[in-house]
Amino acid sequence: MGEVIYFLSDAHLGADSEQKERLKQKKLLAFLGQVNKDGDYLYILGDLFEFWFEYENVMPKKHFEILSKLKELTQKGVKISYVTGNHDFWLGDFLSKEIAIKICTESISAEHQGKRIFIIHGDGLAKKDRGYRILKRILRNRTNIWLYRQLPPDLGIPLAKKVASLSRSHTSKKEKHLEDYVDFARGKIEEGYDAVVMGHTHYPMFRDLGKGIYMNVGDWIENFTYGRLKGGKFFLEKF
Repeated sequence: MGEVIYFLSDAHLGADSEQKERLKQKKLLAFLGQVNKDGDYLYILGDLFEFWFEYENVMPKKHFEILSKLKELTQKGVKISYVTGNHDFWLGDFLSKEIAIKICTESISAEHQGKRIFIIHGDGLAKKDRGYRILKRILRNRTNIWLYRQLPPDLGIPLAKKVASLSRSHTSKKEKHLEDYVDFARGKIEEGYDAVVMGHTHYPMFRDLGKGIYMNVGDWIENFTYGRLKGGKFFLEKF
């Protein structure tokens, strides 16, 4: 059948109403079941969870089914890489140690089926994101993470989830500046990449840029879209 590569981004599990969360989880479990059938690689392009914070001996208990399904994939031999997004500042080592997911904090340069691919979440790439780029450094500071970890989990986790929700609400109201991401992709293609794949905007887009393609795989909140590479061709599909 040949190698099949999947790309997924921005599920923000835990962000919505109970009814919508059930729908998201049901669809995501079905999608991961599809990956289990024919997938060789799965790239998660960030923000799988609305918020994730691990204490030394405590981690969020929700999303057990999703985590179990990801574990099932890696045990079968599917390779999973996770490039962190703007809701993933405080990932610990649970995903890497317990589920065997490779965590990448900036971007991934990969090669499949003769295609050189640049994979990134996309946060901070818009020209007007200067303030966010400063905030990103603050949030990833080890000292600040240690200080936050001093809060008891039953206080720290709900508080951070609330802040993450407010942040997403604010971001969703901002102008997307979608062409900034296309321009970034164009620059990477000029460097020799055949494709640039990202998420973050929640806006699915497939653009042929001549020497290569730009694909934004969208989200799993409204669009339920994902990317696929098979037979040397990229596809943007709706589940």
